[in-house]
Amino acid sequence: MAAGPWGWGPAVAVLVPLLLALLLGGARRLRRLSVAGGACADLRGRAGGVRALLVTAHPDDEAMFFAPTVLGLGRAGARAAVLCCSAGNYYNQGEIRKKELEQSCLLLGIPASNVTVIDHRDLPDNPSVEWDTQLLADFVLKHIEANNINMVVTFDAGGVSGHANHISLYAALRYLHSERKLPEGCSVLVLESVSIFRKYISILDVPISYLLPSDALFILTEEETEQAKRAMRCHRSQLLWFRHIYMLFSRYMVINSLRLL
Repeated sequence: MAAGPWGWGPAVAVLVPLLLALLLGGARRLRRLSVAGGACADLRGRAGGVRALLVTAHPDDEAMFFAPTVLGLGRAGARAAVLCCSAGNYYNQGEIRKKELEQSCLLLGIPASNVTVIDHRDLPDNPSVEWDTQLLADFVLKHIEANNINMVVTFDAGGVSGHANHISLYAALRYLHSERKLPEGCSVLVLESVSIFRKYISILDVPISYLLPSDALFILTEEETEQAKRAMRCHRSQLLWFRHIYMLFSRYMVINSLRLL
């Protein structure tokens, strides 16, 4: 059948925005249902007894990547702490970034007393340096044992952004887990790395994340998403133009899907 003298252009111009609006509306509805229903079934009924440790590589990881997990755990009544394994001193801003980390964590519901920064010369903030697995594992295990932690959250093998420091955290936790060095009953959840397409479609990734298998799924409400953005804005030394774009479009400001080791 011929498309007619005007071609398909007008039809596409109408249908594409309509389909996008329907998809966005469906994602928002599913987002509300997921939050109301408690999308993290693995924690349901026992979150009050969870003492979670978020292990990050740099100040701002907690807001840029893990805010849905931190706020979701808090919503469920779990207690959370942060172990940041460097001061983020790549541009000699370590002291500034430590303070920004505490401010961000406070907005996410974690007091400064539950925030620890490792500032070790052999764990430099450097995207091309893989940290020593044994050294890192020793630091993390000591913190787990000293604070009676029963759940650890960190990056997966892809590190979300491919940053070598992020991937080093996964290697250290993988080592502790596979060698059975973690305390009995201590589980490890790793944040799923997704494709570049899914990474930057914000809440449009909600239906995809909801349908794909995961061991824990945290989806923020609109109010919680604004809270996550406020936490990210605490990292003023890092707010270059592309970080503002990241906050607008990254699914990690809204959604965290995690898998158990």
